[in-house]
Amino acid sequence: MKHITCIDDLRTLHQRRVPKAFFDYCDRGSYAEETLRANREDMQAIKFRQRILVDVSKRDTSTTILGEPSTMPLILAPVGLLGMQHGDGEIHACRAAQAAGIPFTQSTMSICSIEDIAASVEKPFWFQLYVMKDRGFIKELIQRAMAAKCSALVLTVDLQVIGQRHADIKNGMTVPPEWSLSKLLDFASKPAWVSGVLQGKRRTFGNIAGHVKNTEDLNRLAEWTASQFDTSLNWKDVEWVRSIWPGKLIIKGILDVEDAEEAAKTGAQALVVSNHGGRQLDGAPSSIEVLPEIADAVGDRMEIMFDGGIRSGQDVMRALALGAKSCMIGRAYAYGLGAGGQAGVAKAIDIIQKELLTTMGLCGVNRIDEIDDHVIAV
Repeated sequence: MKHITCIDDLRTLHQRRVPKAFFDYCDRGSYAEETLRANREDMQAIKFRQRILVDVSKRDTSTTILGEPSTMPLILAPVGLLGMQHGDGEIHACRAAQAAGIPFTQSTMSICSIEDIAASVEKPFWFQLYVMKDRGFIKELIQRAMAAKCSALVLTVDLQVIGQRHADIKNGMTVPPEWSLSKLLDFASKPAWVSGVLQGKRRTFGNIAGHVKNTEDLNRLAEWTASQFDTSLNWKDVEWVRSIWPGKLIIKGILDVEDAEEAAKTGAQALVVSNHGGRQLDGAPSSIEVLPEIADAVGDRMEIMFDGGIRSGQDVMRALALGAKSCMIGRAYAYGLGAGGQAGVAKAIDIIQKELLTTMGLCGVNRIDEIDDHVIAV
């Protein structure tokens, strides 16, 4: 990791070390990928005011997230199938986040189970929930998160209908993988990845295994999962989740002011401005485009988190300046995981923190709570 200087370097290494189907699953978006590109292009279009001769000798990235101390305003977002980027990927990512002093969010669609992670780390982590048709299973999943002492529940609400990801179809991306000669050759060229995944605790969806009968039939398990995303999901279901979950609730997937207003009525402590990383509604606006109006509308009633296109500390600064209190990264740390396991995730976090510190200094800012739209060039 000595010569890694930025998140793009980790992406390049990830692409080299992980089979194409799993790299593309992480890297690509839905349909024509217009929203995926907009997340980055709109972010990069935001320019800073460079300030000089300001005493910035006491810069500090520490803050609080949902009332808990954090070394910086950064959260590892829920990312499915981390255990197929690197063996036991969820555990390694959680350990890296906790060592850095920031939150980690486990995905419902993770390879390691809630219990696997809880047994392998020292502190509570966050759990992300998809509400599926089988409400009994979802209630049980929430109770498992409670038993594991998860400190927040991230309810993702923008996956009722799944946007088509062309790359996944072309690659035959399934768990477990569809086998073909090209895949066998691809896997054979990456022996370290194969060894790591084979040594991992699991190679299927750990939170679901055991719930569906005959879970040794992985195709049956995949079919059940695909059939469970619920198009009838609505705000009453958020109330139902709230009635079971006693802790902090975060609603992820808000991209519209009216939806933000509804979210503020639920009793949730936070919302995440997110378009699912450009993996759902292609043609939706970038997350950064809608962030200011959502923050203006409900930022005094709930904590605003941001997700979508963060690849640097400069991007974190941009989101904070436009109203976010903290930011989630997904691809940025998944690249690190694929590139180098726990050390790669730690490197991604370290890169972003150092870039944020530098950007704060060059904009004349010492503390996170000083960052507002005054650091943005008009």
